[in-house]
Amino acid sequence: MPAEVFAGELEVPKRELTRILYRLTAADVEYVFDDSINALAQDDTGVEVGFERAASRRFDLVIGADGNYSKVRQLAFGPHSDALRHLGMSGAGFTAPNHLGLDHSGVLQQGKGTAIYACSAADPNRLMVSLSFATDSPALDRRSRDEQERAVREAFAGNAWETPRLLEAMIAADDFYFSSASQIHLDRWAHGRIALIGDAGYCAAPTSGMGTSQALIGARTLARQLAEAGGDHVTAFAAYEAEMRPYVAENQAKGREGAAMFGG
Repeated sequence: MPAEVFAGELEVPKRELTRILYRLTAADVEYVFDDSINALAQDDTGVEVGFERAASRRFDLVIGADGNYSKVRQLAFGPHSDALRHLGMSGAGFTAPNHLGLDHSGVLQQGKGTAIYACSAADPNRLMVSLSFATDSPALDRRSRDEQERAVREAFAGNAWETPRLLEAMIAADDFYFSSASQIHLDRWAHGRIALIGDAGYCAAPTSGMGTSQALIGARTLARQLAEAGGDHVTAFAAYEAEMRPYVAENQAKGREGAAMFGG
């Protein structure tokens, strides 16, 4: 893989970015942990939000920033199947000791319906690994880790090279995650006083490499439009979508191209 891809010395893992954002906003934002919404009912003046554990509360606006399987989108826009488009592949990601000795470099090994991607950037001791394989649906996303690991092992059974060692590292990894290459497509990102940002509204797929950046840019754009509109959410939501649509379309095209490349 081209060295330029890994040339940067600044690497911010997503978990650290989350901690940074929380630390910067905790004094001004009320965070509610270990709960989830289960109902949305809106009228001309606000949105009544039901919670699984806490009592229901009323808000001026509700912004769904809760990922591909957004509960906000499901409640306000319709079932996941209406918006989610699977790109034909799923995979596991995790970090492992850098036994390959990669230094600001990466390797890609493709087989029939499988792809192994490993790289090392700013941390020379850490190897970031992705094990991807062809799937006909994103159903594994909602399964247990044991089931996901089993699917990965089955997909890569008999694969030589470094695969057995990487599969062992997957089992030991404490940062294992699993995701399918899927996109979210909606005709609109707002419904009344409810709007969507990031993957909840327009996921470009992990293969685009733009998930976190696109979500942060979307959030900033929406906040700016709300401020410029003096809180007029109808005007702000329309301006936000008009500004973001071309950028999202470009990133989603990259996501489809990436899935086609890694799919082998």
